[in-house]
Amino acid sequence: MKTDNVDKVLCVDDEANVLSSLRRTLRRHFDVQTAPGGREGLCAVEKDGPFAVVVADMRMPEMDGIEFLARVKAAAPETARIMLTGNADMETAVRAVNEGNIFRFLTKPCPGPMLIKAVAAAAEIHRLVRAERELLAGTLRGSVKVLTDVLALVNPVAFGRAGRLKHYVGHIADRLGIADAWKFEVAAMLSQIGCVTLPAETVAKISAGRELSAWEKKMYASHPATGGGLIANIPRLEGVAGMIAAQQAPQTGEDCNDDVSVGARMLKAALEFDKRVTRGIPPEAAIAQMAGRPEEFDPKIVAALDGVKVRPGRMSAAVEKTGS
Repeated sequence: MKTDNVDKVLCVDDEANVLSSLRRTLRRHFDVQTAPGGREGLCAVEKDGPFAVVVADMRMPEMDGIEFLARVKAAAPETARIMLTGNADMETAVRAVNEGNIFRFLTKPCPGPMLIKAVAAAAEIHRLVRAERELLAGTLRGSVKVLTDVLALVNPVAFGRAGRLKHYVGHIADRLGIADAWKFEVAAMLSQIGCVTLPAETVAKISAGRELSAWEKKMYASHPATGGGLIANIPRLEGVAGMIAAQQAPQTGEDCNDDVSVGARMLKAALEFDKRVTRGIPPEAAIAQMAGRPEEFDPKIVAALDGVKVRPGRMSAAVEKTGS
């Protein structure tokens, strides 16, 4: 009898009698599903997953077990993978491990107790990987919230700017159709964290467009590197740290597509747009002025600002997305 706590296992083999044998062996311990080939197995992973473990035969028509398990890894990286085959040569084992990142390599015929033990060990690895991911995601969300709370307490002006930047960057990402926009919004939320080292009056002068002293200019110019250094210590935010550190860097003429470069260009454009509109320039005029300086601001990103509403950004939504 199955319960919600039983691990889901997918067995893939082109021989019906082998699938029946695998089901009989494993069904008392796991929630077993079968598929008669690689393509059917991939459909099952997509429609019925996630599976804790996938057990696949090596020699199948159309798609062998190595290719199949490599594609399972790409589609469901947390699923543990086991290769079951009658071909026990070393070359096959090495390919299976390297290309499919196989947890275990078992030869046929595999005794029932050995198969059950291997699948149970793989299921335990799956549980540990998921638990680690959930713990990391929770830690990540908590870290982002703590940092934004600190910024709000120490430098409310910089915190307010960060909220607006998050709103503008979110709009840009949406207009550009960028997936995983949360990382760019988090970069915007944390882009001003380096300002905790600046006196509040200096940040107020920057927002008002007043002249800074030489010392204040130097301090302000250093805040991206300071912020990036702080964020780099948080797991999974290394890319976000790179975006923050490069938010004021000169733009190269190259068409950059990596996340760090795109995120840094988003921040630079959002910062300039925010500076202009907070000084009373209408949004359409601000966008037009920035569009006339393609050597400084990415034209695609500037164009994506079209239609953005000028208002304070809300920061909670991106915190909830962090690590999802």
